[in-house]
Amino acid sequence: MAEHLIPIEEARENLLACAAFLAEDIKSSDGHAEAMKTIVPYYLAKSDVDLAAEFADTVDDPFVRDKLLTLVAEKCAATGDDEYAFQLVEAIEDTSSQRTARERIALQKSTRGEFEKALEIAQTLDHADDAFADIAAHQVASGDEASALQTIEKIDFPNAKVNALLAIASLNLQKGETQKAFEFLEKAFDAANEIEFNEEKIRAFLDIARMFAQAKRNDKTIETLDKARASAETIEGIHRDSFFTEIALEFLRAGTIDLADRTLDLVADKTQIASCLTGFSQQFFVKGEREEALETLEEAYAILKSQRDAETRDSRARFSLFSTIAVQFANFEKAERAIEIAQNINNENEQTSALAQIAQVCTLQGKDEFARQAVQAIEDDAQKMFALIAVSDAKNRAGKREEALDILREAAALAETVPQLASRSLAFNDLAKRFREYNETEKAREILYENLETIAQIRDESSRAVTLAQLAEIYDQANFALTDSEKQTLLTMIRRAEW
Repeated sequence: MAEHLIPIEEARENLLACAAFLAEDIKSSDGHAEAMKTIVPYYLAKSDVDLAAEFADTVDDPFVRDKLLTLVAEKCAATGDDEYAFQLVEAIEDTSSQRTARERIALQKSTRGEFEKALEIAQTLDHADDAFADIAAHQVASGDEASALQTIEKIDFPNAKVNALLAIASLNLQKGETQKAFEFLEKAFDAANEIEFNEEKIRAFLDIARMFAQAKRNDKTIETLDKARASAETIEGIHRDSFFTEIALEFLRAGTIDLADRTLDLVADKTQIASCLTGFSQQFFVKGEREEALETLEEAYAILKSQRDAETRDSRARFSLFSTIAVQFANFEKAERAIEIAQNINNENEQTSALAQIAQVCTLQGKDEFARQAVQAIEDDAQKMFALIAVSDAKNRAGKREEALDILREAAALAETVPQLASRSLAFNDLAKRFREYNETEKAREILYENLETIAQIRDESSRAVTLAQLAEIYDQANFALTDSEKQTLLTMIRRAEW
């Protein structure tokens, strides 16, 4: 028997320990790394940094190993064990990953309010701007605005300076100090003008404009959006239209439909035009302009549908937008139209997603017949099951507990139809969590036991270890102890792995 970090006696009594034990025996380097990517964070959640570090160090893939050691170092910094954190940083092989780990440690010190330590670490970094921005935000949150301003002065790149100033402005808005927030937004606006790369500049202006809107400064919102549009007009490439779409929508939110329409006229790609009109329709609906909202949404759908394959830049974005439009019709209480559009989406994943969301919306609206119609339109039984779980959640949110439970039982009956055992395990976890929330403890335990038996049948070693670790989290959350039968199942899995 190979030497293990987890004693076999512990693996026989504990789900997470068994998952780790099984993962240690995985022969495939990729499979072992994949399992440890799931298992190490679970041990960190339990604050077992020593074992997490040892598991990370067993990974052959240098990229995954360094990433896991970074997570452990970050956890050590979060709990105050800085010495061990930096020991782990030294164990990281890739210099770029080492820099990332040091930055993460600095951010943890900032979060803990240990600003002197955070600044000391940040000053050792080649690119410390993001760390300085984070420190400044936490300094303001702690009430030390003067120190925050001094920290911001250390930031070299305008983009990072904008982010820091926006974070501080946001904190002031949350405290109701609108004038202070406005002052920081003005500083952010000035810093954004200094950004060299136009795409970064546009994103900064958009973020600033949205926050000016939160501060109820419509004049500054429009001025900032004008700057964003002027910058967008100077760029070429795939991002140009998406920027115009965002800017047009923000103009509409700011109450200037003329500028919104003029900006939309600059968009060439039909998917982006339809996306913008979909956003417009939502805004009209929020303002109570129902007919305008529906007309605009129909226009968006017609434009998107008219787009030929040769004109399509991004098929995934186009199919996703079809799904968004279908769901928006449901939100506008046009369930029949919503289902019709969803069923015509020529992409199975997006069609299923749209139908599942429509079912939830209709359930919350009390339109059970349409909700059932949307669920039944989903061809794959496994996806239908997940849709039923979502509908059950919607019923529960509507205060209809017994109906929610009935639908959940219906979903549980479909769980056996999920062909992939790893996916079936995830489904069992979802079902068990919900039955437990309904105080149906016996049913939850029954499903969890069935899940454990399902996991034992998974052939792929990595998937078996991962799903077992995921199951362990459910048992911990529910505070369930293993039965003798469950312990026997663990022992069976261990013996198979050791053969």
